[in-house]
Amino acid sequence: MLASVAVPIALQSLIGSSLNLVDNLMVGRLGETELAAVGIGVQPFFIFWMVMFGFVSGSATFMSQFWGAGDLKNVKKTLGFAICVSVGTGVVFFICGMFFPRYIVDIFTDIPEIKPLAAEYIRIGSFCFLLLPITAPITFCLRTTQQTKIPLYISSFAFCMNTFLNYVLIFGNFGAPRLGVAGAALATVISRILEMILALIVVFRGKNVISGNIKEYFGWTKDFSLRVVNNAIPTSLNETLWGLGTAAYTAAYARVGITEYAAVQAGRVIESLFMMAAFSIGDAALILVGQRLGAGELESGYQLAKKLLKIGSIIGVVFGVALIAVAKPIIGLYNFTPEGAKFTFYILVIYGAKMGLDLFNGINIVGVLRSGGDTKYAMVTESLCVWLIGVPMAFISTMWLHLPIYFAVLLVCSEEVVKFFLLIKRFVSKKWVKNVIHNL
Repeated sequence: MLASVAVPIALQSLIGSSLNLVDNLMVGRLGETELAAVGIGVQPFFIFWMVMFGFVSGSATFMSQFWGAGDLKNVKKTLGFAICVSVGTGVVFFICGMFFPRYIVDIFTDIPEIKPLAAEYIRIGSFCFLLLPITAPITFCLRTTQQTKIPLYISSFAFCMNTFLNYVLIFGNFGAPRLGVAGAALATVISRILEMILALIVVFRGKNVISGNIKEYFGWTKDFSLRVVNNAIPTSLNETLWGLGTAAYTAAYARVGITEYAAVQAGRVIESLFMMAAFSIGDAALILVGQRLGAGELESGYQLAKKLLKIGSIIGVVFGVALIAVAKPIIGLYNFTPEGAKFTFYILVIYGAKMGLDLFNGINIVGVLRSGGDTKYAMVTESLCVWLIGVPMAFISTMWLHLPIYFAVLLVCSEEVVKFFLLIKRFVSKKWVKNVIHNL
């Protein structure tokens, strides 16, 4: 059961991570300055994704439980609500990215060589803020209705298009202009447009189970809207604060130097190849446990969550060892200086060593607690650990103690240890085991 849901999600996540890696490798061939610029340029997109992911993930709690209860009508209403809120958020980010990119870049770095390249990347890529709010909720709805292969096929198409367009636009192949960093942004926008169009065609022209007339996605009652919002706002705040915290790490690392930040940026992208695929178990937990809870099988949902946490932690350890094993060959694909390659390798060893812990915490927050609507506890736990431990460690280690970049990364990881103890206590208490759709 886990494999049927998690494997397609894992492959889709792996494709998404591979897309980022291809971007990084191609831009990395231009030099460390260009790679660092893209690392800064993607920060507003990362923050937006966290905001949107948080709200859609909170909405997916209801999609999953409604599906488990056999209530397709309210599945569609929840989807429509998630799209409307996401589009409204996307418009705000689009305005900021299109008209004020230099101000955004100033938040993250003071290195003059990086600023114009990063600002151009943000301005061109800002159209993604209008595309993802449609594609992402549809993807989540397809997953919660256990149609996980459809998003996989759509992502595969987008990956192929993005890779081809990167090759053409970054380096000026097939007679196209050599656009460099701007080409990477333009390739992403075009592939996202095609991805959204394909998703709409598959769902509505293909008469999918979640398709319907426009009225079926609206008609929300006050009680319905408040319940979804009360559950989704904490998840949105959770992901937003986590995303801002990760962006704060970037602001600390990017002030150390171009080589150091390029190493961090490459390390994150390489880690995500393993991390995002493994995190598919968190998405599967939200779907599978949520369906049990929605059907009123509370104890069965708890036992299933317990098994998924064990499996996820073991997979995290295995993936962590694999990351360390392949670190040097992957780093060799970049155009790094010897110092940059050394920094990246040390960072990847740290990421690999803690991946089992990351998986336990991630599955607990994204999958288990959210499946039962325990979103406020998840938000408080993650936000406090990031902002009271991780962010101070990042700035103290880089700006005050002037430690090597890999030591700074190691100290920041201490927040995951504290988070582990808080989450395991909550899980064992069973306070998260709830049916959130009762009487809706």
